[in-house]
Amino acid sequence: MIQISALPAFTDNYIWLLQDHRSQCCAVVDPGDAAPVQAWLAQHPQWRLSDILITHHHHDHVGGVETLKHATGATVYGPASENIPGRDVALNDNDRVSVLGWEFEVYAVPGHTLGHIAYYHHGLLFCGDTLFAAGCGRLFEGTPQQMHDSLSRLAALPEDTLVYCTHEYTLSNLRFAVAVEPDNRHIAERLEKVSQLRQAGRMSLPSTLALEKLTNPFLRTGVTSVKEKIDERNGLDNRAPSEVFAALRAWKDKF
Repeated sequence: MIQISALPAFTDNYIWLLQDHRSQCCAVVDPGDAAPVQAWLAQHPQWRLSDILITHHHHDHVGGVETLKHATGATVYGPASENIPGRDVALNDNDRVSVLGWEFEVYAVPGHTLGHIAYYHHGLLFCGDTLFAAGCGRLFEGTPQQMHDSLSRLAALPEDTLVYCTHEYTLSNLRFAVAVEPDNRHIAERLEKVSQLRQAGRMSLPSTLALEKLTNPFLRTGVTSVKEKIDERNGLDNRAPSEVFAALRAWKDKF
C-alpha cells in the first residue's frame, strides 16, 4: 500500500511524498527544496528515499534534487528535453517507469515549459504546473495551443483521477473562475468550501478530474457560457476552444 502526503515548501509549493509501507522506501515529486524532505527523513529514520520524480526544470521544482540525491542515492527521473540536475533516467512521451512497485505512464504536456511531463498511475496524476486545482500554469515557454492540447489530454483521463499539482493556488483560481462563470453553482460551492479549508490552515489538494471539469475554466473552453464571456470581453468571435483558452489565460495573467 502506498500512502501519499504533502511536504509544504516555500510559500505555496507542495512536495508530494509517496511511501511504500512494504519496502519502507519512499519517493518525492518535485522537491524544489531539500530541507522539508531531509527533515521528514530525519524524523523517520526507518524510511529510505529511493526515487525522485521531476515534472519540469523550474528551480522551485528541482532546487533540492542534487542535495537529496547526494545524501540518499535516490534515482532521479525527469523530462529528457530539459536540463534536470542529477537526472538518471530521461523520460519522453509515452514512456513507462516503475516507482515503488507502481507503473507510471509519462505524458508530455508542453505549455508551462516546453519539456514539461506528467506522471499517471491509474487513479493518480502528478501534473506539476500544467493543471492546477481550478486553474492552469502560466505559459512561460509554450503556446496557448500546446497548453490547450496538454490540458485536453489530461482531461481525457478517468474522472475519478486524483490531481496532485504542486501549488496551493486553488483559492485565487476559484476567484477567477467565479468571474468567468458567475452563475456556475459548482464553482460557488467549491469557493466556499476551499475558503473554509484555507481559513482552517488545511490544504485544498488533491482535486479530482470530475471536479475540475465542473469548476476549472481552462477545462471548460468548449462550454457556451465560457465562450460567450470571453467573446464579450474581447469583442471577438473566438471560434476554436484553443482561442477561448488563449483569451482566458491572457485575462488570468492580469486578474
